[in-house]
Amino acid sequence: MRIIKDFNFKKILSLIWRKDGSPLFNAKGIAVGVFSGCFPFFGFQTLIGVFLAQLVNGNIVLAAIGTWISNPFTYIPLYFLNYKIGLYFLSDSSNFVFNPNLIKESLWQQGWFFTSRLILGSTLVGLFFALIFGTISYFFYKNILSK
Repeated sequence: MRIIKDFNFKKILSLIWRKDGSPLFNAKGIAVGVFSGCFPFFGFQTLIGVFLAQLVNGNIVLAAIGTWISNPFTYIPLYFLNYKIGLYFLSDSSNFVFNPNLIKESLWQQGWFFTSRLILGSTLVGLFFALIFGTISYFFYKNILSK
């Protein structure tokens, strides 16, 4: 119980601001965290981010924090954007949001239709956001370390 009591906001901020590791080390952690946070795997995003951070030798704490890009306030807009991007790349000429023939055709085909577009869109949006957030955090930490 004492550990929980001693863990306060100041200690959480120190995990983010501390200058352990190079700017590249910290940027890789944030980038893989944001990348994994763009996927709709609720409950597993942090685990995926930490695993990827270990693979690319990035900051594990910042990877876990980076997955917070998807939170209850951003779920719907983020996953709708992911779906629409996947729909753009995998569809012929449809402008619908969801397939209206959900009841007419088999549910499995509809599930694959939706899931494939969501996963492709999540991958593309995740790569894009990871590049942006990774680059910004690299220069941010580089600026902090130079002071």
